[in-house]
Amino acid sequence: MDAIFDYRLPSPALRDYVRTLQIVGCLFPASMPILPVKSYWPRAENSLAFYPKDPEKQAYGFDGNLLEKTRSTLNGQYSIVTNRHVGRNFMVFQVQFQPGALFRLTGIPSHELTNTFVDAESVFSTEIRRVNERLSYTKHYLDMIPIVETFLFYLINRAKSRHPRPIDNVSRFILQNPMTVSLDWMANQACLSQRQFYRQFMEREGVSPKLYARIARFENAMKLKNARPSLDWLSVAIQLGYYDYQHLVRDFKEFTQLTPNAFFIADTKSPERVFGVAET
Repeated sequence: MDAIFDYRLPSPALRDYVRTLQIVGCLFPASMPILPVKSYWPRAENSLAFYPKDPEKQAYGFDGNLLEKTRSTLNGQYSIVTNRHVGRNFMVFQVQFQPGALFRLTGIPSHELTNTFVDAESVFSTEIRRVNERLSYTKHYLDMIPIVETFLFYLINRAKSRHPRPIDNVSRFILQNPMTVSLDWMANQACLSQRQFYRQFMEREGVSPKLYARIARFENAMKLKNARPSLDWLSVAIQLGYYDYQHLVRDFKEFTQLTPNAFFIADTKSPERVFGVAET
């Protein structure tokens, strides 16, 4: 079995738009009859993903209704768990955007993409079709990085709105400090009225500011638990500023349909676990 887990910063000139480049590859032997499933918890992100090897199939929640993804997808902000079924020779190259960047690059209101994905070729047409073809022929995953980054530079150069607004800086602040912050304070930092702030935040992130902060904190909770499996859930809740343990349970049930322990068990069956890796 072979695996790639490469999370890296993009080129400096891209960092106003891109948080990370995430490259994950798993080659499973034919002797493994049942392939692992990734229970992908909600996280504060909009992304562009490429699948240059076997396609990925996705189910919303645990209903088992599989949707096959295309060679590249634009992914909106999720507030529900998705179960991702990988192929035997699986690879995903995911571009995780900075807050507001996908809207700046495409002009697509992010709330139109919430809890869903679209074929990136339907948005970017010929340009991304060439990228998909080139990625499918690369011999080493490192050769994919300049191909994807060149495409990102193309998107930036054609974008009408190239600079972040104060509201995008507020979104970044929420990512780094996903505690309870008043709508009035956030709107003031963005130099907007509360109504304008809420509307523009939905347009740029796809969900409300409060839900965005809850998702960001939930993401941190999962990563903390993976990094320190012996830590009990009450301690996780306290460290991340939850009011109490029950508020953490509420988020788990809303975002994953499961209790914290039940979802943690599901996460231990993810593809990366086969290779001794936990997402932290």
